[in-house]
Amino acid sequence: MSVLSSIFLGLVQGVAEFLPISSSGHLSLFQNFFGLASAEGSLFFDVLLHLGTLIAVFVYYWKDIVALVKEFFHLIACVFSREKRRQMKRLPPNGRLILMIIVATLPLFVILPIKDKVEGLYGNTIFVGCALAVTGCILFFSDRMARGKKGPKSATMLDALLVGVGQAVAVVPGLSRSGTTISVGMMRGFHRRFAVRFSFLLSIPAVLGANILSIGEAVQEGIDVSLLPAYIVGTLVAAVSGYFAIRLVNLLADKGKFGNFAYYCWGIGAAAVVASLIFR
Repeated sequence: MSVLSSIFLGLVQGVAEFLPISSSGHLSLFQNFFGLASAEGSLFFDVLLHLGTLIAVFVYYWKDIVALVKEFFHLIACVFSREKRRQMKRLPPNGRLILMIIVATLPLFVILPIKDKVEGLYGNTIFVGCALAVTGCILFFSDRMARGKKGPKSATMLDALLVGVGQAVAVVPGLSRSGTTISVGMMRGFHRRFAVRFSFLLSIPAVLGANILSIGEAVQEGIDVSLLPAYIVGTLVAAVSGYFAIRLVNLLADKGKFGNFAYYCWGIGAAAVVASLIFR
């Protein structure tokens, strides 16, 4: 793996992770058709790319994350203090948001027993192409929903759970995690900006958990120290491109143009299926 290919894959990961076009689907297609990142240590590089996109979320939503961490420790203190529990008649918005993120993360545990089977789909480019087409359908219809008004104060735990189910289903390569979770949020009546914000904050425990599960396997697979420059450059590119992708998604969702990505997903999905039938 050269530095140039690491830059390319970092860009693909950073852009496709947050734009609703499926980073897993794109990485699968590039790796299967062009052999990119097929060298030893590629799993470790994949972990680093996801770390880069996680950095992008932390930078963009830094104020939100700090507020949520403070609120989390405040809630913990309330658990052990009867007086503080009496003073807090209801959960504040950030407290509800923390609870929503926890509830929405739970469906991912259902996927753990079939993790190996899901990963096996990465080599099936026809399946990935079809999944990209499904992503396009989800985006097309979600953007035509009436504008919702729900935020942390009014969204329910059922809303959060359904968004979490969407996230769990979207572990399939070709289904966009951000596209699915944002779309489900819109369908449940979330304000468009809140749907985007909730989706990206929800990605933090999901990505952290996936990296923790993968890091041991990545180390066993082997880490080529000579590829350290490529690792570092790819991670930085994923972080920077991811940051600007988050900004773009917020802008497009607010303007009601989120569904425009459907046409791209349909096009790349169809191309993947045709190429698979011809060349593989």
